[in-house]
Amino acid sequence: MMQGPPGYGPVMVLNSKQQRQTGRQAQLSNITAARAVSDIIRTTLGPRSMLKMLLDPMGGIVITNDGNCILREVDVSHPTAKSMIELSRAQDEEVGDGTTSVIILAGEMLILAEPCITDNLHPTVIVQGYNKALQCALDICEELALDVDVNDTEQMMKLVQSSIGTKFSSRWNDKMVQMALQAVLTVAREKGSSTPSNGTSSNPYNHKVEVDIKRYAKVEKIPGGEINDSTVLKGVMFNKDTTHSKMRRKIENPRILLLDCPLEYKKGESQTNVEITNTEDWNTMLRMEEEYVENMCME
Repeated sequence: MMQGPPGYGPVMVLNSKQQRQTGRQAQLSNITAARAVSDIIRTTLGPRSMLKMLLDPMGGIVITNDGNCILREVDVSHPTAKSMIELSRAQDEEVGDGTTSVIILAGEMLILAEPCITDNLHPTVIVQGYNKALQCALDICEELALDVDVNDTEQMMKLVQSSIGTKFSSRWNDKMVQMALQAVLTVAREKGSSTPSNGTSSNPYNHKVEVDIKRYAKVEKIPGGEINDSTVLKGVMFNKDTTHSKMRRKIENPRILLLDCPLEYKKGESQTNVEITNTEDWNTMLRMEEEYVENMCME
């Protein structure tokens, strides 16, 4: 926006290719964009869902039915479409599942609101109705909620199965569910609970457990083998190759040294060449390096 000449109002400067929409036209355009985004991943939800084959900008092929993964590869320019994609990303970060469902539900809610807008119903009134429906849904969820014992392996596996059962072939479902449950229970840490001083808890949800899989769980990919060879390790893994054939493949009860400094002799600032004419000089140089490292350890 620019200020016009004296006596004239402001002058709007826009690109000739830009479109400006207001009022009812903008509302219907937003609903249309949301419908288009939800239709992209609608066929990836449900027992008869299908996978999407995507071609990323680098030329790689991605085959998945995860809503966030699909929408991440979609390039859109409409603000509402971008908001829908952002909604899917937030759902993936906060919950880790339901990225497809949240997009389809959001799209259906906007589609059902379209007749109300056409009937000259104000958007704030529609939002108030959705808020009342949200409270009713939360009350019903409280009535249907069941207490889950994390130590009950069979019940926990059924819960995990409902989340990742659609991500893998049925051949590997049991293996993946077992590994996911074992990994989460391994890194789970109890947090301080708000238990009253008398020892009884009035809130059944005050027992909090922190599961930080981004810091304490890591997926290490090793070429070769089959999926059945995958396992969960309770510890730290370093994928390193052997430097020579005489190195042992397995060491039981090892002693591990953790250093926060380099364990090597300090190299000179300038390039130095050493000429060795006999074996004794070579052994002497190696002994000097070992003594230097030993002195570093003593310090």
